[in-house]
Amino acid sequence: MKRERFTVDDFRGKKLSGEKITMLTAYDYFMARAADEAGIDAILVGDSLGMVVLGRESTRDVTMEDMIRHASAARKGCRAAFLIGDMPYGSFATPDKAVRNARRFADEAGCDAVKVEGEPLEEISAIIKEGIPVLGHLGLTPQTATDFKVRGKDAETAQAILSASRRLEGVGCFAVVLECVPAGLAGAIRRALSVPVIGIGAGPECDGQVLVINDMLGMYDKFTPKFVKRYADLGGMAGKAISLYIKEVANGAFPTREHSFTMRKEELDKLSAG
Repeated sequence: MKRERFTVDDFRGKKLSGEKITMLTAYDYFMARAADEAGIDAILVGDSLGMVVLGRESTRDVTMEDMIRHASAARKGCRAAFLIGDMPYGSFATPDKAVRNARRFADEAGCDAVKVEGEPLEEISAIIKEGIPVLGHLGLTPQTATDFKVRGKDAETAQAILSASRRLEGVGCFAVVLECVPAGLAGAIRRALSVPVIGIGAGPECDGQVLVINDMLGMYDKFTPKFVKRYADLGGMAGKAISLYIKEVANGAFPTREHSFTMRKEELDKLSAG
């Protein structure tokens, strides 16, 4: 049965009903299609592609051109899921720049919304006024982080994150991602906000969850955060398959006749005679 397109209203509806929101990252047509066909609610084309796809050292190395290219590919595989483009580092430095780049995500890549890290309230407000929904992102914000540790472990920093989440809701964010914060803090923020809270390393009390698809499928082994659950080991499977291919090519087991094309004998004889 064909699914209806997931919308901003569906985010709020699931929070109100208590039904969990499901989100994964995806960076290309194949992965977006796989997630979409499996029934995922939302797909985030994250700037994490800089590391897990492009092999770079940081999300800060990701450009708007990288993001638009990958978001466009994901859009082609995304039929019903809500597609979100991750605004890369430097792309929302001023309100005008934020609006210009958010518009590129909408117009060139076909994204339904954008995600913005941190609390640039003026820039977020400008994007929303342009008619483009914004997903907020608090807690650990990789674009500006100098260390990758849990945020909000003491009362003072926890209160700061709670207050920031209220400000993001106040300027119009349709939902807020909380990354690497204690589960109790995430639960308190979920109860304080009328918009959904999506967790990544924020425990089970959130309104929904997001993971990097390469992490949960075992396709990136350079670093695995504590909060990741691996649902498959596609990296290991790929290595075994490639090793078998190398062996079979070397010993002549591949290709066989079943993997080959044929021509009529008389035509082959003409070639030989010539």
